[in-house]
Amino acid sequence: MTTSESSSWASINETHNPDLRSWVTGSDCPEKGFSIQNLPFSVFRGAPDEPWRVGVAIGDQVLDFAALARTGLLDGRAQAACLAGLADCLNGLMALGSDHWSALRLSLSRLLRMGAVHADRASQCLVPMEQAEFRMPVAIGDYTDFYTSIYHAENGGRMRRPEAPLTPNYVWVPIGYHGRVSSIGISGQRVFRPKGQLGPGSDNMPRFSPCEKLDFELELAVYMGTGNGQGTSIGVDAAERHIFGISLLNDWSARDIQFWESAPLGPFLAKNFASTVSPWVVTWEALQPFRAEASRPAGSPRPLPYLFSERDRRMGGLDIQLSVSIQSQRMRQHGLAPETLAVTNARHAFWTIPQLVAHHTSNGCNLRTGDMLGTGTLSGPTEDSLGCLFEMTRDGRHSVSLPGGENRTYLEDFDSITIEGRCGSEHYAAIGFGSCTAMVWPAPHGGG
Repeated sequence: MTTSESSSWASINETHNPDLRSWVTGSDCPEKGFSIQNLPFSVFRGAPDEPWRVGVAIGDQVLDFAALARTGLLDGRAQAACLAGLADCLNGLMALGSDHWSALRLSLSRLLRMGAVHADRASQCLVPMEQAEFRMPVAIGDYTDFYTSIYHAENGGRMRRPEAPLTPNYVWVPIGYHGRVSSIGISGQRVFRPKGQLGPGSDNMPRFSPCEKLDFELELAVYMGTGNGQGTSIGVDAAERHIFGISLLNDWSARDIQFWESAPLGPFLAKNFASTVSPWVVTWEALQPFRAEASRPAGSPRPLPYLFSERDRRMGGLDIQLSVSIQSQRMRQHGLAPETLAVTNARHAFWTIPQLVAHHTSNGCNLRTGDMLGTGTLSGPTEDSLGCLFEMTRDGRHSVSLPGGENRTYLEDFDSITIEGRCGSEHYAAIGFGSCTAMVWPAPHGGG
């Protein structure tokens, strides 16, 4: 059985109007991207003794749902969604479904626009972002990481299997594996260098050691809003009603542990020690102006019917520019700014996000509110658009030069990695994803 509800709600509407301006200071700053056309969600508190609750970014402020719910400025589905935001995670709001999400977005847009009748009352619900503390926005139930960039798949395969870099199944099936939820943390997370078995050396014996090939992976996290019943599936076109929003994701990888342990069932300890997400969730509705044609190299076969729709072919992609930068301990000590390592775009993905949802549920697997899907490393087709050091350095055969005379093949302790994302076009206002930053710390003592 396949759910078949219409996805027509996911379309461009008055909330995307590029001429809209907000009365909130700083909301028209294109560099930050927290405009009235964006309105991303987070979970925050304004002081350590306050409860966590949902907020929405507007300029350099956070609109506090706890304060907003008391004003009486919202009603109907919008008020119900706001009340669901009086919690320490977004899950209650997400579970209400797309009609509630859309009603809330419209009400917030009208409340925050220049000339809004109740702007004075709404202004009392704002908390300066610089005073806010953020936590994980979603209580994640399950996490599946996919492999959507054909460029990443080919580059990695070429180093391991030069005679056949792309496995035959890649162009037919979205490949994924089950990740670990307990080690997902928010931007600012300490990422301790993992230990594990490394492959045999000259004595033909593996060894247990701290990882020597620690890497980042530039990805997007997709949060499921509403799920499906076990034994049912979600069609490609219906998937959009189930997707709440997207965050930045760094899915850290221990390449030397990965290469030794992956046969035959795939990665385990190489991937489950840490993943970092940004605190802001940009809603699927906010992204509608930046939909793009699905990207497939010439000659690629048409997907099987359960993974294909004409709508998805025309607008299944997302035009999100992504960048990753590094700042070493030495760079910080010498006042050197982070160095950009790569700039890529989510539209390079071979598989679309609706296709990931459709495939994940095609066997009757039940996705649930708060489940997270990772896109996999979003490498592009050029040398300056590669999303991990494994590709950039050809698994350590080359090095990346940093300001101050340093070089990297893989990450060293106290290196900090930042991923940023942004959508923009000449026809629509820019929207930003904030940033996702985490630092590598030495492997803890003990444990072998």
